[in-house]
Amino acid sequence: MNILRFALYVISIFITAYILPGVFINSIGTAIVLAVVLGILNFILKPILVILTLPINILTLGLFTLVINAIIILLATKIVPGFSVDGLGWAILFAIILSIVFSFLSKLA
Repeated sequence: MNILRFALYVISIFITAYILPGVFINSIGTAIVLAVVLGILNFILKPILVILTLPINILTLGLFTLVINAIIILLATKIVPGFSVDGLGWAILFAIILSIVFSFLSKLA
C-alpha cells in the first residue's frame, strides 16, 4: 500500500467514525494506528476466516463477508485503545460506509 492510499484510508476511517454515532475514535493518531491494525488483520486473519466460512458465504452469495469484516473491526476495538464500536450492527455499518468513503476518496485522488 503506498503512502497516498494509506493516507486516504486513514481519512476514510476518521470520516466514517465521525458520521456514525455508534463508532467512536479519539484522534487522528488513533485512526492511523487503526489503519495499520486493520491492514494487518485483513492480511492475516481475513483469508483464514473466508476459507473457514466458505459454505456460509456461498449460501449467502458473499454477504457473509460483511460479517467477517465486522468481526475484524470488533477485534480491532480490543487491540486499538481509543477506538470503540457499539456492537455488531455498527461494525457492519462501519465496514460498509468505510468502503464507500474510501472508494469515493480514491476516485478523487
